[in-house]
Amino acid sequence: MTLGSKIAWDDTVLPFQLDRSDVRGRVARLDGVLDRVLDQHDYPPVIESLVAEMALLTALIGQTIKLRWKLSLQVRGDGPARLIATDYYAPEAEGAPAHIRAYASFDADRLDEAGAPFDQIGKGYFAILIDQGQGNVPYQGITPISGGSLRTCAETYFAQSEQLPTRFSLDFGRSTIAGEGEAWRAGGIMLQKMPKASPLATQGGSGDAGLLAPDDILEGDEGENWSRANILLDSVETIELIGPHVQPTELLLRLFHEEAPRVFDPQPVQFGCSCSEDRVRNSLSIYSAKDIATMTTDEGLVTADCQFCGAHYRLDPATLGLGSDSDD
Repeated sequence: MTLGSKIAWDDTVLPFQLDRSDVRGRVARLDGVLDRVLDQHDYPPVIESLVAEMALLTALIGQTIKLRWKLSLQVRGDGPARLIATDYYAPEAEGAPAHIRAYASFDADRLDEAGAPFDQIGKGYFAILIDQGQGNVPYQGITPISGGSLRTCAETYFAQSEQLPTRFSLDFGRSTIAGEGEAWRAGGIMLQKMPKASPLATQGGSGDAGLLAPDDILEGDEGENWSRANILLDSVETIELIGPHVQPTELLLRLFHEEAPRVFDPQPVQFGCSCSEDRVRNSLSIYSAKDIATMTTDEGLVTADCQFCGAHYRLDPATLGLGSDSDD
């Protein structure tokens, strides 16, 4: 891959379809985006890994949805990694980039930095939230934490909540390229059986705690096609997912040339946060004057920090809230 083509494919999601096996998919590359997401914070390595995996999942899943506003992924657990949250904002116009942001809440005193990142979550749930904007009721789907990775949680969610066989292959980490500094590189592939081919499963599943797995949904030729595509995906190598020398189109041909792959227009992705002073003011508009007074610092200001991008807001309390004390 030349420097020009490398730059062209960095921070993109490429949709594709495997015509022979009736499977759709996405190839994602998050490089500068992941650097921007993680540079906003000083996370321990085990938390960085969870955020990186979640951001990659969000980019892949977000591009599959006919989204008018926002997709959110959340993992909440009772372990030291209490919350991993990501947002994917749909492009504002055709050809415009989508935007991703992410953050984590964790108990540093309880972290096992020598342990596996996924083990820091403990028991909890994996959730996907879809908000199509004003006038629409947000959708939320939840599945218990299961398997040994966030990737597996997402696969279980699609099997259990959507009854769509789905598979992810992800890789990420810090990388140093000759002549460049150290930077995050991440890549992944998502496979998903076309919705019309997935029969309704009515019995308990073969996954953890009886949750559904793809094999519980597919049968006959559809099951064989899905298995074949997964076997091919299993041959992908780390350097092909995150290395700078293999273009996504070349990777698809290498993996799936017998499945008649077709690619569509790539979607650019950027780091982006929707926070603003107006949004902060709006969130504070429900509070009484007494509530606002309790939030006011010794400097006579109300402050707020964005957990996603680190933006710091300093506001005059006289301009906030309801403007009167409803408790008096």
